[in-house]
Amino acid sequence: MKHFEVAVIGGGLAGMVAAIALARGGRSVALIAPPAATEDRRTTALMDQSIRFLDRLALWEKLKPETAPLKSMRIIDGTRRLLRAPTTTFRSVEVELDAFGYNFPNKALTEVLEAAVAIEGNITRFTAFADSIDIGENAVSIMLAGGEMLSADFAAGADGRKSKLREKAGIGARNWSYPQSAMVLNFGHSLPHENTSTEFHTECGPFTQVPLRGNRSSLVWVQNPSDAAAGLELSLAELSNVVEERMQSLLGKVSVEEGVQIWPLSGMVAHRFGKGRMALIGEAAHVFPPIGAQGLNLSLRDIMALTDILCDRAELPIPADSGDRFDRRRRADIMTRTVSVDLLNRSLLSGFLPVQMLRAAGLHMLSAFPPLRSVVMREGIEPGRGLRDIPTALREKLSRKKG
Repeated sequence: MKHFEVAVIGGGLAGMVAAIALARGGRSVALIAPPAATEDRRTTALMDQSIRFLDRLALWEKLKPETAPLKSMRIIDGTRRLLRAPTTTFRSVEVELDAFGYNFPNKALTEVLEAAVAIEGNITRFTAFADSIDIGENAVSIMLAGGEMLSADFAAGADGRKSKLREKAGIGARNWSYPQSAMVLNFGHSLPHENTSTEFHTECGPFTQVPLRGNRSSLVWVQNPSDAAAGLELSLAELSNVVEERMQSLLGKVSVEEGVQIWPLSGMVAHRFGKGRMALIGEAAHVFPPIGAQGLNLSLRDIMALTDILCDRAELPIPADSGDRFDRRRRADIMTRTVSVDLLNRSLLSGFLPVQMLRAAGLHMLSAFPPLRSVVMREGIEPGRGLRDIPTALREKLSRKKG
């Protein structure tokens, strides 16, 4: 039986990044990753903290040519309600960054990760599914489809929302759904996007355009499932006209590209994120609707924490309580992001006047009070960073008043 220090179960984006990070941290890694069944046409926006992590793993320079920077983020109230929020624009220069982050096709990151896994000496890849998993006090035993056995000192589950590792560990999960679907597509446009992402808040959810390289953008359009299904029946020319109208022609003539997809919106959070000799990362631990660019950024913070715990003393055996340490370390971040994304989405759906008032007032404060806007931007980029900067922001506000 082959033995490894860490077995990473799941070969999506989070699983491959985890395998690379742990291997480069000095651990021997088994990556149990069957080939993906379908091509991922979605795009992902990674924030500054995540980009710096990829840079430390020597992955960023290979990915960068396929990315577009996000220098400004604009929120427009596109509802027809009585109380509407003011247009609010966040600019990266306000927090002394060249860009909040970068947007790119998932396919581009997949190709970079596949190439890195193939040449990493500390990774052994198995392309069969994990058929059975036994989590013991001293090791984790895994039988692959086909009968091959392997063992590891620790297992990281990156095997999605129906995680077998989570099931075998006896960890439950809370699942919920929304009365919404997301239409995901890419489109060309005649006017430059100027590295600005625009999010229209509508009664059915956000309509979010994010820059891609050149005069192209990605779109996540959250809407009623019936409307999303009807949109999928339109020709590309008809859908292009609809998108251009929804964009208020901010980007000129729109040309929707092939590959429009519909994703029902739902959420999931595990009751625990690790225990003993196992941990859950990515969508094995948490699933979000595609709002606020939280999904993969949160998954990369899972991986950063797990790498710190397992590779801090890579010359020593992995402690038996590493999963419990991971659970304690990740709980606050995951639960805070889960609640905030859920509240944001539900606030758009709510017709309750006090909720509309609170949302409008919140955006008005962000628009009118730069120090608060700076704190929120920093917190969105890196959890804890905005809170640490509150004293500085207050001092700057007071000094401006005295001047």
